[in-house]
Amino acid sequence: MPTSTVSARTPAKASTSPAAPDPGRIARRRRLTQWGFVAPAVVFMLLFFGYPLVRNVVMSFQDYTPKTFFTGEAPFNGADNWSNVFQDALFGKALWHTLVFTAGSLLGQFCIGLALAVFFSRRFPLNGVLRSLILLPWLVPMVVSGIVWRRILDQDTGVLNSFLDTLGIGGHTPWLTSPEMALLSVILVNIWIGIPFNMVILYGGLQEIPKELHEAAALDGASAWRTFRSVTLPMLKPVVTVVLVLGFMSTVKILDLILALTDGGPADATQTLGTLTYQNSFVQLDFGAGAVVGNVLILISAVFAVFYLRANRTEGK
Repeated sequence: MPTSTVSARTPAKASTSPAAPDPGRIARRRRLTQWGFVAPAVVFMLLFFGYPLVRNVVMSFQDYTPKTFFTGEAPFNGADNWSNVFQDALFGKALWHTLVFTAGSLLGQFCIGLALAVFFSRRFPLNGVLRSLILLPWLVPMVVSGIVWRRILDQDTGVLNSFLDTLGIGGHTPWLTSPEMALLSVILVNIWIGIPFNMVILYGGLQEIPKELHEAAALDGASAWRTFRSVTLPMLKPVVTVVLVLGFMSTVKILDLILALTDGGPADATQTLGTLTYQNSFVQLDFGAGAVVGNVLILISAVFAVFYLRANRTEGK
């Protein structure tokens, strides 16, 4: 008799493999991590740059005086501060002096700095020692440099006039006391201070240019000037942009050097927007007018930064 076997089927066990990670949760966690790293910098910028900027703009529309520090009341006066500053003839003179001072300083610092960078790019004895000595004006505090140069340029007891008198050229030049000479003298001192920075940055840029390009230009029979104009300058353009931007930002708002040399004189011949801000705020104690001039400086820097970023964007495309 045939026997039939019944096979008992056991139910299949449920799958115990882990669930797939949620892509949305991973993206949110990554975004939070990124913001965690960025947040300290954002807080720092808002506290130390954003708040003072907004406060300065608000102050320019207030009647802000020393009394405000005690009473806490600074009434809103509309655009009175702005109209008073713009109608002041000294503001126009300070704006023009700022433009001349900035343009002259940048031109002199860049040209002499580039010439020195090209000179020191060649190997010769005591190259490193001389480059180190040229850095000294950049390392000395601005106020100290101003005081030293004020002694050097003194009309009666200055070293420069004594040296010129010895040469028979004329040793009674009023470098800092003549309205016609004072601004030029301040520009020359600022050029002396800024040359080392330009030289160091441009020297580093020259070292990054491949020597093969200069060798190829020499094989093609190009002169030294043609090689410099067609090879060196185009390759140095990014570094030149950085040098000019940083130089502009530090020069357009300069204050301590002018205060140490001339204090804005004589006859307001060296008054710039930086010194005018100081005079309005801390000499005349008109903080609203000082805030207006400070905002103009910020606006000039912002316009320059926009043009710089747009030029870089166009070049990148």
